[in-house]
Amino acid sequence: MRNALLVGTALAFLTAVATSAVAPGQAGAGPGQMLDGKRLFEQATFGGNGRTCRTCHGAATGTVSPEDAQQRFQQNAAEPLFLLDGSDDGQGHGVTRMLTDATILMTITMAPNVQLADDPTARTVIVRRGIPTTLNTPALDPVLMLDGRESTLEHQAAGAIHDHAQAVVVPDGEDLLRIKQFQLTDAFFSSSALRDFARGAAAPPLPAGTTESEKRGRRFFEDLPPNLPPASGDDFKPGLCASCHSGPLLNHTNQFLPVPLPVGSRFQTVGISEFNRLGNPVRDFIFTNPDGSETHVVTPDPGRALITGIGQELGTFDSVNAFKIPGLRGIRLTAPYFHDNSAKTLEDVAAHYALFFNVVTGGFLNLTPQDQADIVAFMKLL
Repeated sequence: MRNALLVGTALAFLTAVATSAVAPGQAGAGPGQMLDGKRLFEQATFGGNGRTCRTCHGAATGTVSPEDAQQRFQQNAAEPLFLLDGSDDGQGHGVTRMLTDATILMTITMAPNVQLADDPTARTVIVRRGIPTTLNTPALDPVLMLDGRESTLEHQAAGAIHDHAQAVVVPDGEDLLRIKQFQLTDAFFSSSALRDFARGAAAPPLPAGTTESEKRGRRFFEDLPPNLPPASGDDFKPGLCASCHSGPLLNHTNQFLPVPLPVGSRFQTVGISEFNRLGNPVRDFIFTNPDGSETHVVTPDPGRALITGIGQELGTFDSVNAFKIPGLRGIRLTAPYFHDNSAKTLEDVAAHYALFFNVVTGGFLNLTPQDQADIVAFMKLL
């Protein structure tokens, strides 16, 4: 009898916890709060088009890759991922872009001093961007979105629910807080070391590397002054990548970056919009500068400049065509790469930088195939 009562009490408790995953808008923090956040993240559509947070932020990678999209399309061509901005025309027709590049059509509000030459009255512009990963970001990176336009996780969630899920039921502050808190749980870290760092432990060091290739690759990520352009041999290699990938997450500039940006800067252009390898549509963006002059930028995506309105200062490194410097911890898990998903693999990333450094140094800096392989080998350790 006593055992039966204990079992009944336990079942009642478990049932109460399970049913505490309340409907959107219902209050009630407490022991079931993380479960509520999980349900809100993975199941709540807020009366919209069927999308949830999990639709675009997979459990394994925090994002969507072309391979993910292809598999999901084969399983269900009517999947919510392919609706709206996931479709070719933004109206639900065609899936070629999603299956090939896994980019969505982002509608961005332009800074007041920015306009389109071909549509001067427009205050928004549609650009093609990848889905930022949720691995490590919620707990460790205060700069949200590829252009840094969201100030908090709650704002980011609210914007996504409104813009991408076309919510009818508006999430309240309790809902958004639960979603945020769920994103701080263990599943959103790529390693236990990063989880512990987020909770007050020491930052993980750079991996030492085991193979000769990994050890050679590590040199690129050490905080050392690179020699640009290289005088001779390989003396440009130490610290080359660390110029923009420094700090515990390898996501900000250090004191050795050879352009006029402060230490700790989070935005940089590395030629992605300039090269436009995917052939995305370009527009003529007009920036009205503080002195009244105009700067025209023809690009598929001006990036941070759409938010700041800065079209010419600091040699355009901090705004025009600049995007958030991503953290490299767990980078092996979060393909594809760059803001337009133009690099499908880490090998593609290394090849891009070989081209980029060759162009910006006038051919003086050459990342050999072995250099590229070494960089990739090290990044896979992070």
